[in-house]
Amino acid sequence: MHDHRRLGRELELFDTDPLIGAGLPYWLPDGAVLRHTLEEYIRDAERLAGYRHVYSPVLGKRELYEISGHWSHYSDDMFPPMELGGEQVVLRPSLCPHHAVIYRSRSHSYRELPLRMAELGGMYRSELSGVLGGLTRVRAIQLNDAHIFCTMDQVADEARAALEMIRRAYEALGIRPARFRLSLPGPGGKYVAAPEMWQRSAALLTEVLDSSGLPYEAAAGEAAFYGPKIDVQVADAAGRESTLSTVQVDFHQPERFDLHYIGADGAKHRPVMVHRSIIGSVERAVAHLVEQHGGAFPAWLSPVQLVILPVSDAELPNAEDLARRCLALGLRAEVRGRERGSLGARVREARLVPYQAVVGAAEAADERVALRLRDGRRLDPLPVGEVLAGIGAQVAAHGSELWEAA
Repeated sequence: MHDHRRLGRELELFDTDPLIGAGLPYWLPDGAVLRHTLEEYIRDAERLAGYRHVYSPVLGKRELYEISGHWSHYSDDMFPPMELGGEQVVLRPSLCPHHAVIYRSRSHSYRELPLRMAELGGMYRSELSGVLGGLTRVRAIQLNDAHIFCTMDQVADEARAALEMIRRAYEALGIRPARFRLSLPGPGGKYVAAPEMWQRSAALLTEVLDSSGLPYEAAAGEAAFYGPKIDVQVADAAGRESTLSTVQVDFHQPERFDLHYIGADGAKHRPVMVHRSIIGSVERAVAHLVEQHGGAFPAWLSPVQLVILPVSDAELPNAEDLARRCLALGLRAEVRGRERGSLGARVREARLVPYQAVVGAAEAADERVALRLRDGRRLDPLPVGEVLAGIGAQVAAHGSELWEAA
């Protein structure tokens, strides 16, 4: 059983320090590469799906969250307000109020809908010290968030498309969902009091799940305060579940922020707001990936994709030239010379790296590389260009294979 807290430190991905504070991890260089690669994959997937990216501040006036409903329904999980120039400002617990304000900053026609707005943005939760742990429960969160403003007739298609984006991302990341959950309100929770809205939202999400053919379970008490949601649950090696991805239907905030679009009839109409997150919190996603793969990440995601191992100092110039060629192609490569030990020791040290390129005297003379794959395969010496093209193709495919089958 892999523990991401232990592995994260051993692999030098992230760490914490009491001086910075509990629930506030910092990212080391390899962890920053992992995080950046994951974020760029998501941004690219969103661009291809027609999303437009925005940036919004991590602070907002208390009034913003009073309008959205967060202050009355969620304030226990928010940090206290700060006094600033006679106003109270708050570290945001969610990105959706900001996106609602961005939407209403311009007039919109029905021809623009669905309008898909995405952001990888910071948010903050006042978690109790007793529940903090590694990257799974933190106080500063980088959220892969998006909000789709659409007509009622477009909601089901947009929710289905979001589920398909989640499926493709999980396939690329090597993640297996434990189950799909239809999260509904439960007794005693702080929910928006609008029975008709809840019924319509739940009916839409039920239709989406049924038409997608996905097995799911309904769970009372797991809804957001403003609406029901589809939660994609993942499990660790001990069977503990957590929510990674979500799709939510929201009639509440469009009404609270008086959002509208101009319909074909020339009149104002209220859009529906679909919240969707492909990988949710970047921190939680990385924690799950570390435990899922034990540090042996898919080649496209690995902080170091190719380790170059010169047999002796005589081959060091060839190894360094190979590393420069890798970097020029966008591949992440490192040279590990004899100062790191014998060839056998260096091979063992790099066991989690997808590719190892051994450069001996014969390979250096012929400009070839003897490639070792993480799965134990050894390829016959190949021309440098062929090796780099092969690795580049596997990385670009965002798959789990290390080398194209012969």
